Parts: sequence; C-alpha cells; structure tokens
Amino acid sequence: MSNPSETTKTPTAVKTMQSVSPRSEPVQSRSIKRAQQILDVTSELLETVGLNDLNTAIIAKEVGISVGSLYHYFPNKHAILYAMGKSWLDSIEEVLTDIQEWSLEEMPLSVFIDQVTDINLRTYRQQRAVLRLVQAMFSVQELRELDERHDDMVITQMAKVFKRIGLKKHVRERERIARLYLEVTHSTYLVVVNQNERRAARTLSDLKLMLTCLLERHLNEVDTD
Repeated sequence: MSNPSETTKTPTAVKTMQSVSPRSEPVQSRSIKRAQQILDVTSELLETVGLNDLNTAIIAKEVGISVGSLYHYFPNKHAILYAMGKSWLDSIEEVLTDIQEWSLEEMPLSVFIDQVTDINLRTYRQQRAVLRLVQAMFSVQELRELDERHDDMVITQMAKVFKRIGLKKHVRERERIARLYLEVTHSTYLVVVNQNERRAARTLSDLKLMLTCLLERHLNEVDTD
C-alpha cells in the first residue's frame, strides 16, 4: 500500500465552455428568415426530443440544410439555445416595460394582479417549449448567464412596481418580496402552460389568491427599519 502522503492527485479536468455567439448577425432578408427558422425548428425539437438528444445534425436535417450551412449561423446547439433564451428575455423585458407604463398608483390591487399575471402568462405561452428552455438556462453552463439576468431583471423592476402600488418598504425589503414573487409566479406559469384549460384556470386562480395575500399584507405594513 502506498503512503497517502506520496499519492499524487490527477488534476480535475475543467470543462471548456462553448461559444454562444452567433457566427454573424444576419442582415439580408433571406438570412434573417433562415436564422429564425433554425430557432423555430429548435424550439419544436426541444419539445419533442429533449435537450440531451438535441444536436446540430438533427436541427439541420429538420431545417433542410447541411450541418455546414447551419454553422454559418450558429457554431453549436448551445448558441442556438442562447439565442432562443435571449429572445425570450427580450419579451419579458418588454412586459416589464409595459407594466411600468400602467397607472399603478391608481390601480386597485385586484386589477393589478389580474393584469400582471395575464400579460406575463401570455409571454410564457408564446414561447414554444418554454419549460425545457428554462430548464436549459438553469442547467447548461453556457446559458446560466441568461437565467441570472432574468432573475435580476424581474426582481429589480418589480421592486420598483411594488413601490408605486404602495409598498412603503426599504428597497432591500421590496427586492426580497420581489424575489418571492418571482419564484412563485415563474414556477406557476411553467406549470400552467402545460395544463388543460380548466386545470390552468384553477391554478391561475390560486396564484392570484397567493399574490393577493402577499401584497395585501405588505401594503398594510409600514417599514420601520
């Protein structure tokens, strides 16, 4: 038996992150349409074959181009998924911008909750395979930045919204409440989009009840810190 002090350790291999930058931004109409087609087909495949079995060969075949042609647009599957995730984040940012333009100070809480859940759920439903995309953003190292950006964006913007609807709290407390809001709504939307109409309506109703309880409590409290 060798002396433990004399045993050499094999260095742990560090996984090299793949580039997620597109080869180049398409400018011609035909190239723009092709890039979008690649994203659309990948969304369909992500839903049918799953993340682990998804690869550029399958994507290229479904698009009807060679793998070499696909590489003119994206260097690997993670770059395609990154582009999908970034597009979805852009739509979330648009929703948050729209909410900021509402007359929040005069809006009854029930109306605010109805509208904020409806506009967000619409965005989740518009993104095909949103559950698998979100799972990829969380689990794939190359996409983790998108997951973090999503959380930071929602928390920061909703903390501002909560101030305008009347939460008299320090910004750090509003951000804590906004993180709870994010965790509850985000996970629920991902469930609702995969439920039948009747079940989805009941789940959404429960979500609105939870948000009402959360926000009513803090609307009736004044931060003494």
